[in-house]
Amino acid sequence: MHTPPSYDYDLAICGAGPVGMALAALLVQDGSRAGGIALLDAKSIEQAKRDPRTIALSHGSRQILEAAGAWPVEATPIHQIHVSRRGHFGRSLMDRSEHRVEALGYVARYGAVVSVLADVSAQLGIASLRPARVTGNAEDADGVSIAIEQDGAASSLRTKLLVQAEGGLFGQQQERSLSRDYGQSAIIAHVRASSPIAHRAYERFTDEGPLALLPQDDGYALVWCVPPARAEQLLALDDSAFLARLDTAFGSRMGRFMHTTPRLAYPLGLNAQAGGTTRTVAIGNAAQTLHPVAGQGLNLGLRDAAVLARVLAQDGSPAGLARYAGLRQADRSMTVRITDIMARIFTGAAPVQGLLGLSLGLLDVVSPARKTLAELMMYGRR
Repeated sequence: MHTPPSYDYDLAICGAGPVGMALAALLVQDGSRAGGIALLDAKSIEQAKRDPRTIALSHGSRQILEAAGAWPVEATPIHQIHVSRRGHFGRSLMDRSEHRVEALGYVARYGAVVSVLADVSAQLGIASLRPARVTGNAEDADGVSIAIEQDGAASSLRTKLLVQAEGGLFGQQQERSLSRDYGQSAIIAHVRASSPIAHRAYERFTDEGPLALLPQDDGYALVWCVPPARAEQLLALDDSAFLARLDTAFGSRMGRFMHTTPRLAYPLGLNAQAGGTTRTVAIGNAAQTLHPVAGQGLNLGLRDAAVLARVLAQDGSPAGLARYAGLRQADRSMTVRITDIMARIFTGAAPVQGLLGLSLGLLDVVSPARKTLAELMMYGRR
């Protein structure tokens, strides 16, 4: 007589960051059994809540977090996005009024988003195994066995389906089917300017790479993309010399930069693979790591979570995973393609930059084109 397979959980989610926790909360909000879902993460929730990294949330991501019961989040709203090319004619300004939304997006700390989602997950009764390091998994015809290590002790659990939602940084990942090293590093810091413009974000394209300033608290979250050797030079400067270099790269639209926090840098690349197996699937950074230009990485991951939750709430079987892959193909492909093109072209030769500056000028004049681009950034391809 055949013995029915035994499971600890219907679904295990490896990676309890914003994407993984949003998936779990959305599943329960859509009617799935909370006790059948497990979140696993190597970091404790206290460590995650203290994470100071800055993340950009689109208006569409706000809607997803609202559906998960995880809004409001402490964040600075973006009312305008100014896109320009340093030293060349042409710019474009996107404004919330054109799209009849409260904000085009929001700037939040990773820890603040995680904190709200963790509280929601606890209230919903979703199991949280953390700190728990996943040391391996084995899939068979009936399910997936996951090996974990907690407090130095090895154990395992059995699940029907496995979602990988922990991707790590580009420099720490194994190469996937679509991979590109951009030969750039992102310098991140928090800076203040003498004449800030409230709630306006900037995407400034320079000869070395994109430079983004996102309004946050009393200043701006800086993401400055430059070649690795240049990043080392900038990191080695004292604060005054670094701010002077930033003044030169960005220009005088906000006066002079007056203050910076300690800087960090990390390598940039494209690393994407949409595939999975019969009972496993990757979402978010585990499925696609993008260049930070246009700030689409986390937002694409949250859209992954929203679609997967909707599908699995209707069909929590391998057939549901297969259907999910087809539903996400168009949005993923377009977002990967747009960010990849922007990352490469905007660091090209001077004649190309002149044409791109003209394109930005035309984009600002042609309202339908500007609206289409803004809506892609806010909602993805729907």
